[in-house]
Amino acid sequence: MNELQLAPIAASEYAGEVDKLFWVMNALTVVFTIIVMALIAFLAARYRKGTKVDRSNPTTHNTLLEMTWTLPALILGLGVFTWSSRLFADVYQPPKNAREVFVIGKQWMWHAQHSDGTRENNEIHVPVNNPVKLSMISQDVIHAFYVPEFRIQRHVEPGRYTNMWFTPTRVGKYRVYCNIYCGTQHSEMGGWVIVQSREDFEKWQAGGGGRPFYPGGISATTGDLSLAQHGATLFKKYQCASCHVDGPKASAKGASLVGLYKSLRQLADGSKVVADE
Repeated sequence: MNELQLAPIAASEYAGEVDKLFWVMNALTVVFTIIVMALIAFLAARYRKGTKVDRSNPTTHNTLLEMTWTLPALILGLGVFTWSSRLFADVYQPPKNAREVFVIGKQWMWHAQHSDGTRENNEIHVPVNNPVKLSMISQDVIHAFYVPEFRIQRHVEPGRYTNMWFTPTRVGKYRVYCNIYCGTQHSEMGGWVIVQSREDFEKWQAGGGGRPFYPGGISATTGDLSLAQHGATLFKKYQCASCHVDGPKASAKGASLVGLYKSLRQLADGSKVVADE
């Protein structure tokens, strides 16, 4: 029989801090609820109709009593506010040694690229006990990157970079959710953060890491072919050379591909774009 869990496991340093705040707030809520309910029950019983108590000269003001219930509540409230504000600010201020991963949200998937160029689709591999910074942007509408076990979430917006960070503390596979409605397939927009030991992560990197993908669905690790060889195979398969011929026999149908990559090209409508992946 599965063990009952009141919350997802805490798999990051930040999760532990959030859980402390969560349980403190719950404990304060329970304590004050009991105090208020006990006082209501006591006063209702003592001063109910028919009881023999002195109701003459009722007190309308008591400074000591008012300060007794006001000051502790004020101090506790400010304490919780300060604690939560610090946690809220800390998650957006990554340490300088954080490993940066760039994330693009789009309907309905997550693209990730590591600082060494490794790309992944709906997966992010990270080493355990190493701070990770996520730099995120959306390709279309507003999304929200959410990992319950890390207790982190942030909106991923079009035209604006947002970031947050975490330090994973447990090896495992943790679900990524889009936590804001982004379209008809919103519920299918998920992924995984895969936390590995340092040794396993280095092996994963050495083995080529993830499978980079491009709009056309080309994988950068197809069989034993390199990216250039795979590109050459597709170039021949789809007979691109029938139009894109280089040299003196260049066709008027297609532009020369020499020096095309990363160059600025003018389209038929007059607009200019960079010829990237």
